[in-house]
Parts: sequence; C-alpha cells; structure tokens
Amino acid sequence: MDITLQYFDGCPNWKIADERLMLLAAERLDIALTRQRVDTVEEAERVGFRGSPSILIDGVDVFANASPPVGLACRRYMTDDGPAGAPTIEQIRAALPSS
Repeated sequence: MDITLQYFDGCPNWKIADERLMLLAAERLDIALTRQRVDTVEEAERVGFRGSPSILIDGVDVFANASPPVGLACRRYMTDDGPAGAPTIEQIRAALPSS
C-alpha cells in the first residue's frame, strides 16, 4: 500500500506524523512511504491539501474532514487526549487496511 505524507515546512507537526509512519512502515513490509511537500497555495488547491500533516493511503485522505479550507495551515486531529497536531500511531494503524 502507498502512504503519502503531505506537509509544508511552516508546520512542525508533520515531523511527528512522519516518525509514526516510519514506525508503521518498519512493522509492515507492504507499506511504501513517500513525502510530498506542498509549497504554495496554488499547489495546495491543486492537490486538495487541507493542512499539515495530511496522510493519504492509496491516494485517499483517511482523516478527511471537509470543514478545514484548502491551504497552507497546520491541521488538528482529535485524539483520546484531546486536539493534537498529528494523529496517534493507534489512529493511523486503525486506518490501515488489514495486511
């Protein structure tokens, strides 16, 4: 399965998501992890980027929420501990298809 981490440099939360995705990729050999930096508002609009970090599994934003506007912004995720800048490893693992 292909996992793409979309991010922009102005938001440091992507690094946490990246660490969690690398741990999962080490556990599952069927994961191909790539990173896609989004540099401009125009690019954000073209790819439907709803904030950093965004996680796409086989091209689908698995934590999609239509309310955030498309653009260069930090994204928020609801976790068991409240709002956070990245989904927990458990949330990401739950979003993965079974191997």
